[in-house]
Amino acid sequence: MASRRKTRARTRTRGESSSRSNNPVNQKQKQPNDGTASANSLEDDSSKKKNADALPVNIGNHLLCRWKDGNYHLVKIIQQRKSIDGGPDNYEYYVHYTEFNRRLDEWVKLEQLDLNSIQTIVEEEVEGKLLFLFYGHEELDPEHLHEHERLTEVKNIEIIELGRYEMDTWYFSPCDPEYNDCKKLFFCEFCLNFFKRKERLQRHLIKCDLKHPPGNEIYRNGKLSVDGKKNPVYCANLCFLAKLFLDHKTPCNDVNTFLFYILCKCDDRGYHIVAYFSKEKNPEEANNLACILTLPPYQKNGYGKFLIAFSYELSKKEGKVGTPERPLSDLGSLSYRGYWTRVILDILIKRKRTISIKELSEMTAIQIVDIMNTLRHLNLLQYKKGRHTICLKTNVLHSHLKATHPAGIEIDITKLIWTPHTEEK
Repeated sequence: MASRRKTRARTRTRGESSSRSNNPVNQKQKQPNDGTASANSLEDDSSKKKNADALPVNIGNHLLCRWKDGNYHLVKIIQQRKSIDGGPDNYEYYVHYTEFNRRLDEWVKLEQLDLNSIQTIVEEEVEGKLLFLFYGHEELDPEHLHEHERLTEVKNIEIIELGRYEMDTWYFSPCDPEYNDCKKLFFCEFCLNFFKRKERLQRHLIKCDLKHPPGNEIYRNGKLSVDGKKNPVYCANLCFLAKLFLDHKTPCNDVNTFLFYILCKCDDRGYHIVAYFSKEKNPEEANNLACILTLPPYQKNGYGKFLIAFSYELSKKEGKVGTPERPLSDLGSLSYRGYWTRVILDILIKRKRTISIKELSEMTAIQIVDIMNTLRHLNLLQYKKGRHTICLKTNVLHSHLKATHPAGIEIDITKLIWTPHTEEK
């Protein structure tokens, strides 16, 4: 993806109210008291009758909806439900904004919809298969993508509370049936157990003696490693939490085969989870990272870049080259492209001499195909006399480096205390 999509990463500290607009959709201006008033009144009556006939709005219809920016955007009706505080014909609608990522899908009230703009759009069918356009899923086949979208099209949990933050969720995450009617979940930020009611969380906190994730500290800046086999409940809860903000990953049904690396911020209250990544203990391919997530309140602070760099430092310790598991999300693709670009440009500028792609891979632990794709993206890869060569013009390299985002938090490799995973006999 070439540019970052708008995200609804709205987070609130507890006690802060949500800023939703309550203005009516079709607010009428006061009509002048003249001969035109009667005609306008007839038009209004006709419009109201037409709108009433359109209710409830059918699933699959497209129409305009007022978003939180105050403007109207085209949406598709995904689902409908009876409004708790409304009349027999009053529904709420789960909508997908056609120009935005699915993470912005939400339940809206009737007054946010412009009923005069209803369109019935028939999706085109070719050779018995529906044509759909998916962003961030380009490496999955259309059949599996369609099934994925069908099963996860409506978010089951709308809000979570974790520590001092309240977060709007982005995507569907499978959970036990007892939570199907729950819009909000309350998480213990240390053990990640979750509850339907705040009172139950408060009772749990009295008994919970954890003040950090249940793992071994491997980096002396608040970094912990958690073994899925030794801490299956914590890791399963972490996967459930992460899926609420990750669309492209399937739920992890067997945490025993993964290691989880948790990044924390520390204060006098304990270690608070900021971000994490998971890694297979014995990957069949060269994957050095399975899932990665920075929680919404901590995004745009360089933590994702830090964890990507950290995963490659672990690969160097293992003496292997690595690559992230595909498919990558849109934000993940941007983060990795930025990391590969900066690392490769730094080396090319400092070396000031011809260097092979294989040497770059050995120095960085980045897989050769990722290096070649990055060089092609930068137009630095040339093919001459039957072999690939890298453009080393200083002004070109510095121009690309200037256009990249800052490196972010640096890793002090001397503080890493870690040995590669070996299976217990």
